[in-house]
Amino acid sequence: MESPVVVGVDGSAESLTAAAWAAREAARRGAALRLLHVPGRHPRQGGTDTARSADHRLARRVLERAAERVHAVRPDVRVQEVQAEGPAAAVLAQAAEDADPLVLGSRGLGRVAGLLAGSVSLGVVARATRPVVLVRTDTAGEDTAADGDGRRDVVLGVDVVEPCDEVLAYAFEAARRAHARLRAVHAWRAPDRLTLGAADSGPAAGQERAEEWLRFLAAVLQVWRDKYPDVEVLETVAEGRPADALLKAASDARLLVVGHRLPARPALPRTGPVTHAVIQQARRPLAVVPHG
Repeated sequence: MESPVVVGVDGSAESLTAAAWAAREAARRGAALRLLHVPGRHPRQGGTDTARSADHRLARRVLERAAERVHAVRPDVRVQEVQAEGPAAAVLAQAAEDADPLVLGSRGLGRVAGLLAGSVSLGVVARATRPVVLVRTDTAGEDTAADGDGRRDVVLGVDVVEPCDEVLAYAFEAARRAHARLRAVHAWRAPDRLTLGAADSGPAAGQERAEEWLRFLAAVLQVWRDKYPDVEVLETVAEGRPADALLKAASDARLLVVGHRLPARPALPRTGPVTHAVIQQARRPLAVVPHG
């Protein structure tokens, strides 16, 4: 049985945009859509009966508004409405275990704003062991997930030194479902010029390195091309920081897919530097796929 697409909703514009994106994704997958609301007040915080009643009414309204948005976008999608108690990041990370994927609204652009406004999203991504998709509000008007729109690529960040099957499989499947092209991107850094001779540091040497990395990337992707013969693949390599290369490649993407290596010590969840930078700055829907 297909796992449901789960979307966290809190009444914000970000969560309503995420709900619309999740509705289209559920339709493509033939899956149910679960709207999940985590009230701001934890039960152990107490409060009067009046306050608890107000919280309940607010929760119902949040779920109703999200359901209205979903039905306006995809009236054919089966919708479930769920409330759960507890710290938001922990509850949403747990919900991701049964989701395919978990979808959240994403706010911040910029280093300080992203850290403050995106604390829940960052916490969920750091803890989750299943894919999490973050959707920005300012992409809503462009209908980035419109059915049948194959003009936008699915962009995939690939580490050719340590390629990850979970990340590759997610990106190829996303491209297949959306009838979109897959653009695989690998960023490489030139060796320190102080350790190279003149013949190793000129434009010709840089071009040779780029071509070599492109061959490595093609080799990594070949088995996936064979598994997904209907997916058109564009291979790209770029010299520079991985986050910069991915953000540039995904400036007009349908979806950006990156990996997140699960920590050896689960008690200390965190995201790696590339994933962290992309979460803060990506303006397109972003899928973060955990792997071992």
